[in-house]
Amino acid sequence: MALPVRTQLKYWGIASVLFLVAMWYLGDAILPFVLGAAVAYFLDPVADRLEALGTSRAVAVTLITLLVLVILVAMVLLVVPTLTQQAVTLFETAPKLFEDLQAFLTKRFPELVDEDSVLRKSLLAVGETIRDRGGQVLESVLSSAASLLNMLTLLVIVPVVSFYLLYDWDRMVARIDDLLPRDHAPVIRQLAHDIDSVLAGFVRGMGTVCLVLGVFYAVALMLVGLQFGLVVGAVAGLLTFIPYLGAIIGGILAMGLALFQFWGEWINIALVAGIFMVGQAAENNVLTPNLVGNEVGLHPVWLIFALTVFGSLFGFVGLLVAVPVAAAIGVILRFVVQQYKNSRLYQGLDRQDGE
Repeated sequence: MALPVRTQLKYWGIASVLFLVAMWYLGDAILPFVLGAAVAYFLDPVADRLEALGTSRAVAVTLITLLVLVILVAMVLLVVPTLTQQAVTLFETAPKLFEDLQAFLTKRFPELVDEDSVLRKSLLAVGETIRDRGGQVLESVLSSAASLLNMLTLLVIVPVVSFYLLYDWDRMVARIDDLLPRDHAPVIRQLAHDIDSVLAGFVRGMGTVCLVLGVFYAVALMLVGLQFGLVVGAVAGLLTFIPYLGAIIGGILAMGLALFQFWGEWINIALVAGIFMVGQAAENNVLTPNLVGNEVGLHPVWLIFALTVFGSLFGFVGLLVAVPVAAAIGVILRFVVQQYKNSRLYQGLDRQDGE
């Protein structure tokens, strides 16, 4: 006989509270393991595919680990220094960009930017703030990231954790399945399958979309000759995780920089605009339908809310677990709604008795 619903809710509530408390107190300590689990989850389909081709699990995981390490080392040596340098330079030259904007407005709308105008003072204040605070923010982010994701974490702990979790992934899933309460095992399996479908479609799919678009934007903008093209491409690719946000923010930033740099060279400005139009068309018509699918069921507003709340409460670890938790809550809520619609409370006594 199954436990009463009230007792089950009490146990699941205690488990949820313990999970949140552990994240609160152990956030930085468990960060390498959360990152390792995320990497293992992301790469598990690749390992399964290699196994299907005839390799053993150990060989498949070893090949994947070596390839990922080579890519990470190449990025650290080739991409990260340039990206950091461009980001710092962008913050330092922000006042000059706003001065160019003032000159542009002065030439075409002189009445808007006289010495005592609010617009002029606002532009000056924004430029100085970005220069003074932007560099500090970037340095603090880099220093905090270095303290959290130090060299030991990047080069030793995360790869080791990822290797072992990826190697034992199927075994761990089977072990967890064996520990499920027998009365509720079928329902839990179905919920877990639905959650995995959402995560696989969104995290793996959108992660690949972000990577493809980020590389495309960065390479294309740099080929056009746009200053800070690598930074703009990285920002646009990263923010693609939230639908339409990457293209909007990246497009506005790129067009703003292009207008200052290429004013009068309309072909280059048109090329910058065309890059984001091509990227958006590829995302909507090719990448997202094929890599993510149309039935993910993770609304952008719900995703932003989850990232904001978990990021504020638990820091970087919260950002990592926000999407899985949001997906799980969404699937469970849909299950609860479906149960409610099948209940007498929703259908009424007469309708159920008539059936």
